[in-house]
Amino acid sequence: MSETVLAIDIGSTKICAIIAEVSDAGVQIEGHGVSKAQGIKKGAITNIDLASKSIKKAVDDAKRIAGSNISSATVSISSSYAKSLSSTGVVNIPQKEISIKEISRLMQTALYNAKVPSEYEVIHVLPYNFRVDEQDMIEDPFGMNASRMEVDVNIIMTQKSNLTNLKKAIRSAGVEIEGVVLSGYASAISAMNADERELGVAVIDLGGQTSSLVIHAGNSIRYIDFLGVGSNHITNDLSMALHTPLQVAEDVKVRYGNLIETSNEVIELPIIGDEENKNGVSLDIVHNVIFSRVEEALTLLAKSLEKSNLKDQLGAGVILTGGMTQIKGIRELAQSVFPAMPIRIASPNNIDGLFDELKNPAFSTVIGLLKYKAGEHTQYEIDFQEELLHTKGEIQDENDITDIDMRNALDREENKKRKKKKTTNDHIEPIDFDSLPKLEGDSNSWFNKMLNWIKQLF
Repeated sequence: MSETVLAIDIGSTKICAIIAEVSDAGVQIEGHGVSKAQGIKKGAITNIDLASKSIKKAVDDAKRIAGSNISSATVSISSSYAKSLSSTGVVNIPQKEISIKEISRLMQTALYNAKVPSEYEVIHVLPYNFRVDEQDMIEDPFGMNASRMEVDVNIIMTQKSNLTNLKKAIRSAGVEIEGVVLSGYASAISAMNADERELGVAVIDLGGQTSSLVIHAGNSIRYIDFLGVGSNHITNDLSMALHTPLQVAEDVKVRYGNLIETSNEVIELPIIGDEENKNGVSLDIVHNVIFSRVEEALTLLAKSLEKSNLKDQLGAGVILTGGMTQIKGIRELAQSVFPAMPIRIASPNNIDGLFDELKNPAFSTVIGLLKYKAGEHTQYEIDFQEELLHTKGEIQDENDITDIDMRNALDREENKKRKKKKTTNDHIEPIDFDSLPKLEGDSNSWFNKMLNWIKQLF
């Protein structure tokens, strides 16, 4: 069975839409579109009309290449206004065997117990530790015998206003939302392999205007954080330091960006406001500007990692992804900022039909959205639509079926009794007042008088 899906990554610098065929065999990309992001700053919608036009352009390009007219999508939402909180759920198991129904009831209980602020809306409820009776750290409780089950969950939520504005921009582009996924979560799905999921890993997505940190440990996401710094800040720094236009600064960053080697070579750059003259700039200055900004971003993310208190659970170290990772030497700089931790740079892979343009760390989030739709989500998570996501199929408890059948049988019997009673009442013989016996004695007795009066009436 296959399904055509549309994934849209709403980034700060670009909008990317991909149409793919998802089946048991995997994901097959059929078309994609990329447009410059407008009306979006640091992951948040600042102009619904402009953002809608950018989204529509990317989606229309993807539809044209794929030859599809799909109108519903799974979209990413920035971590900029996202928060997370922990909660716990406990349920008893009356039938002594754990079914999907019991797991769903447990997850809903954990969500109910959470104190979600009124101005926030839940987008993910992610379980990371199941307990069955006295046994801890159960990976999958399905099918186990138990009398009691508990779960620890990480609830990811975003501000309602941020989500509402995103919905408006998407719908104005002619697309309905069928799923919302945190961008850092999607990037982690794209970047992690099976071993890293097992060992625990921190995924850092270094984007255009923002960077995000996601820690995956204990089968699920345990911690998220957001940093309002990205590769565009390097461009701005270069523009101000070199007194050159932004586009020229961007070209310098892409062409000469190097965090390892320095050079005394001098390059000629145009000057802002002066179309006739150029300014000679040493590449050593370019190196220092880029190095300072990248080091600052990584240092702030390292402090956030320490704050999580999960550093000792990251056996697989740190994964870097996102557009900023294309700067030469960033892995070596990250190793000095995250000492004694393995560092890997991840690009999207293992996807059929992946265009060369998409084999870039900058597209990790949108590829992660496709994998999410293909089932690479956290087992038993509650999604944006409050549905339990699992891979166990539609399973119904046999006892529930018995109870339903018994109730139906009782209802049918009760209906029969009501019909029989109604039929009996419908055939009541009329009373023959003339055949009623008369009382002996005084003809003026009260009973005979009443009887005569009734005869006159009928």
